[in-house]
Amino acid sequence: MAQRISGTPGTLGETVEPRELAATAAETTAENPWPLSLLSSKMKSYIDRMSSVWIEGQVVELNHRGKASYLTLRDSDVEMSLPVQIWRNVLERTGAPLTEGSHIVANLKADFWTKTGRLTMRANDIRAVGLGELLARLERLKKQLAAEGLFDPSRKLRLPFLPNRIGLITGRDSDAQKDVVRNVHLRWPAAEFEIRNCAVQGPDAVPGVMKNLAELDEDPQIDVVIIARGGGSMEDLLPFSNEALVRAVSAARTPVVSAIGHEADRPILDEVADMRASTPTDAAKRVVPDVAEEGMNLLRARAELEAAVNRILDREQEMLTAVRSRPVLAEPQTLVTAHENELTTIRRRGLQAANGLVIQAQNEIHHLRSHARSLSPLRTLERGYAVVQTDAGQAIRNAADVAEGDTVHVRVAQGRFDAEITETTPDSSEAEDTGPESGS
Repeated sequence: MAQRISGTPGTLGETVEPRELAATAAETTAENPWPLSLLSSKMKSYIDRMSSVWIEGQVVELNHRGKASYLTLRDSDVEMSLPVQIWRNVLERTGAPLTEGSHIVANLKADFWTKTGRLTMRANDIRAVGLGELLARLERLKKQLAAEGLFDPSRKLRLPFLPNRIGLITGRDSDAQKDVVRNVHLRWPAAEFEIRNCAVQGPDAVPGVMKNLAELDEDPQIDVVIIARGGGSMEDLLPFSNEALVRAVSAARTPVVSAIGHEADRPILDEVADMRASTPTDAAKRVVPDVAEEGMNLLRARAELEAAVNRILDREQEMLTAVRSRPVLAEPQTLVTAHENELTTIRRRGLQAANGLVIQAQNEIHHLRSHARSLSPLRTLERGYAVVQTDAGQAIRNAADVAEGDTVHVRVAQGRFDAEITETTPDSSEAEDTGPESGS
C-alpha cells in the first residue's frame, strides 16, 4: 500500500499536504523518492526473512576483538572471499582451535544494520572439516577425474630429451627451488630456467600456481614446467589436489612435471601431470640428461661404431685378398695369353682355309679357261683356218654366196685382212664339213 508522510510547514506559513510514497522501488522517481529510512527498513525486513546457509571455505584472516571475532573466509577454488563475524562463545564451542588456513564449514545468517547501512554475515555455528572427511572428498574427486579420462596415459605429453628452457613454479627461496636448480645444473650446466615464485600452501596457492602455469604455458621458449614443493602435512598439500588446478594442468599444452612433497605424498596433481617425480631432486633427474653419462654414452657409441666399421673393413679386406689370390688375378696375363693363342690358331686356320679355297678356285678357273680355249674359234684359227665374212658380217660358207669382184673380210689367228673375189668354184661333193670354208 502507498504510504503517506505527515505535512510539514511550507513557505509563508503554509502547510504542505502529506504526499503518497511509491509502493515499490521500481515506482520511485526523482520527484517522489523514498526516504533512506524506508529503504533501510525494507532491506532489513527482506534480509531478516532470508534463511541461514551452510558454506565451506578456508580461514585467511582471524582477529579477536572483545566478545566478537572477525574472520575472512575464502573459496577453495576461485578468488573470492567473505568477511564473517562470530561471537566468542560460539567460537569456543567448536572445540578445536581455529587458526588461519583452517578448512571449515559455517552456518551463516545475514544481518543488516539500518543505522549504518552495514551488512554483516554472522556465524551461528562453525565446524572444522576433519581429515577423514577431506580424504573422502579427495577420493571422490579422484574417481570423478579418472572417469573423465584425465589420468589416461594417452593424454600425457612426452618430455623433451633436452629442454630449451625450464619453467619452475615453487615457493620463494624454498628448498625445493634450490634442489631443482642445483641438481639440474649438476646434470646439465647449460640448462636455463624461468622461475616463478608464489605461495605453495594456503588459500593463495591455487590461484598463484594457476596464474604462473598459464603464463609459462603461453611462452614458446618453455619446453617443460616443473611444479615443486617440499614435504608437509596433508592440509599443506591440499592445494595440489584442487580440482581447478588439476584441470588446468591437464589442459596445459606444455609438459608438466609434478614434484610435490616426498615419495609417500601423492596429491591428485601427481596423477594428472605428464610426469610424476617423487621429490624435487627426482624432478631434476627426469627433465635433463646427465652430461657425464651422455658423454660416456657418446664414447661408447663411438667405440661401437668404430668396431662395427673395422669389422666391415676386415671382412671386405679378407674378401678382397681371397679374390686377388685367385690365379686369374695373380697372373691376369694368363687369361689374355690363352685367348691370344686361341685367336692365333683360329686366324691360322682361317688363312689356311682361305688359301685352300683360293687355290681350288684358281685351279677351277685354269681348267675352265683351258676348256673355253679349246672350244674357242681362235683355237681353230691357230690351226691355219680363217673366217671369211661379207661386209654385213655374215660368215661365207658357200662359194655361191659371193661373186667375182666382191670384197670379203678374212679373219685369221693373228689379225684380219680384206680380199677381192676373182674367181669362185662351187663344190658339188657331199664331203663332210670339217671346218669353215676358205676362199681367196
